[in-house]
Amino acid sequence: MVEQIDAIDFAVAAYREEGSWTVQELAHDVLEDIDKLSHALRRFPGDGGAVGMIATDDDFFVIVRVAGPTIRVLLSDITAADEWELASSAVEFLGLPQPEDEDDQVPAGDLDLLGDLGMHAMDMAVLLDDVDLYPDEMLSDVARKLGFGKLFDDTVGLTSA
Repeated sequence: MVEQIDAIDFAVAAYREEGSWTVQELAHDVLEDIDKLSHALRRFPGDGGAVGMIATDDDFFVIVRVAGPTIRVLLSDITAADEWELASSAVEFLGLPQPEDEDDQVPAGDLDLLGDLGMHAMDMAVLLDDVDLYPDEMLSDVARKLGFGKLFDDTVGLTSA
């Protein structure tokens, strides 16, 4: 598990209070599974809950949104569940079978989990279909659509000096 935690490119929580976004890094010890991650996200205030964004090993990302008792999850590539505990936890949380076909790199979960914030399912599907983008670039695009792109880029180190 330690080497998997070390492979995490970044993990942040974003939340909006009174119209203003805040982005904070998440401690890596909460990234073992969806339950720990969602529990950690609950401690953040926010008008629409908190959004966790985790990119791993330039391979996949997970978005978890916690609002009250509701937990919504999106995994960018279901085949990541074969190698990564966090991805496997997402598939399990979603109640899906573990992937059998390595070539079936499709997203799993709720494509519209950020729809009310400005990133609708169709936009998310188009973004996930772009095979030329890395997970950090995709999440940066998501953050931009939601209105905290620069803050996100600065926090995760995508901003050039």
